[in-house]
Amino acid sequence: MSNFSLKPSFRASIRTIFINTLILLCFFSPKVFSQKTKTITAIVGAFNAEIQLLEDSLKNKEEHRVKGVRFLTGELSGKSVVIALTGVGKVNAAMTTTLLLMNWQPERLIFTGIAGGIANGIAPGDIVIAKSCVHHDFGRLQNEGITLRATRNPATLQLNPIYIPSDSILVGIAQQTAPKCTYRAVGKNNRMPQILTGIIATGDVFVNSQSKVDELRKNLKADAIEMEGAAVAQVCYQMQLPCLVLRSISDNANGDAHQDMPNFEKIAAYNSASLVLGLLKVL
Repeated sequence: MSNFSLKPSFRASIRTIFINTLILLCFFSPKVFSQKTKTITAIVGAFNAEIQLLEDSLKNKEEHRVKGVRFLTGELSGKSVVIALTGVGKVNAAMTTTLLLMNWQPERLIFTGIAGGIANGIAPGDIVIAKSCVHHDFGRLQNEGITLRATRNPATLQLNPIYIPSDSILVGIAQQTAPKCTYRAVGKNNRMPQILTGIIATGDVFVNSQSKVDELRKNLKADAIEMEGAAVAQVCYQMQLPCLVLRSISDNANGDAHQDMPNFEKIAAYNSASLVLGLLKVL
């Protein structure tokens, strides 16, 4: 059998076609490459009210679906962002966050939303900038209560911190930016929100119990409680992505929480989202 060879002129033509095809792909398929060249900030919230202000403010909005989960891309405060609704609870939050990180490779992630207040003197509308998040329901349950245990990175088998830290740079920027943002006042006295930096406790239960509030304040030094923050923070920590959890208070997680939350959730969600918009301006 004789060897098959291409004439030099034919090989040159094939090479030219190949190069031109690559050029056309670069010009007419920007979405394939833009995710790797743009600096993108990811923003997530658990339910619609928590991201509504951000979605309404989004420019050049585009909708994407990944495994049925809806993601929105566009610009906020002049910055490229991807916004997602995680759904309520730690599993939903972790799943949506993972899909987002794998498909957009953001530079940072911010969680925005509402929470129950635990710190002494905290009230609806106030904002907690998380210096760390902790799973309050992960550990060993005994007669005396739950003894917390550290989660473990399944890839490296290393233990995560029990108190999963927020990115210190993002915390510092949030602390500086928060007093300059516009918030909604609460109540007949038009009380403006106070801003504090503290610990956010996460678990798969809506807390409607003063005794649980007292326990979390005493044992964990928690300032707020919710259902997604530590799960998102853990995913970001394991993937080495800067993360910040912001929560505005909708209730005090006590016996009146089920009544207070519907009354204050929109104001609380607005205040948290307003801080996110302020953050984006300086990032």
